Amino acid sequence: MNDTGSLRVVIADDQALVRTGFRMILTADGIDVVAEAANGVEAVEAVRRTVPDVVLMDVRMPEMDGLEATRRILSGDAAGAPRVVILTTFDLDRYVYAALSAGASGFLLKDVSPEQLVAAVRLVRAGDALLAPAITRRLIERYAARDARTATLHRDLSTLTPREVEVLALLARGLSNAELAGSLHLSDATVKTHVARILSKLRLRDRAQAIVVAYETGLVTPGSPGVPPPAGG
Repeated sequence: MNDTGSLRVVIADDQALVRTGFRMILTADGIDVVAEAANGVEAVEAVRRTVPDVVLMDVRMPEMDGLEATRRILSGDAAGAPRVVILTTFDLDRYVYAALSAGASGFLLKDVSPEQLVAAVRLVRAGDALLAPAITRRLIERYAARDARTATLHRDLSTLTPREVEVLALLARGLSNAELAGSLHLSDATVKTHVARILSKLRLRDRAQAIVVAYETGLVTPGSPGVPPPAGG
């Protein structure tokens, strides 16, 4: 991944108008669109050729779909891989769940506003997962149980400390770092450390994968009670 000040993006979508629109929005904000792709094969090749920071990846494309392209792009060196954001017209699409399992850092609806698109690309480049907690939880609850036999992210949670397990469970229910800190009576810095250790121990790319793991391992189950409000509030 590019560590310089420039932000390099590849746009993969089989609709030329979508690619053109996204390119115009991003370049107007100083973001460098280094390649476009009309299918998954082109997307994989473009990433290898241009080494972008972020890939905007449509799911349904000819020749190779966005899910398989995401798997191939993220199958190598995690440190050098770009962040992949899935583009979809549906917020509860089973392909989006599979893409999160494969390592995508989040998803965007194609009718996203220009401001939201730019903010999302910058957020993901900074290392955060692009998640709308309520949508993400519904998405995972809908598909985690039925996909359990073919889960791609099963991890042994025994490597985690009891506190880290607690943090993972709350993270999976959509709490931000600030909300985690309030709920567990910890500082923001301590929460960040716990989250970083969870991702490292479980060999996960970001919070999106951590949420998938929490459901696939049964730590959090579909329909489980919500998180209690932070103590003292």
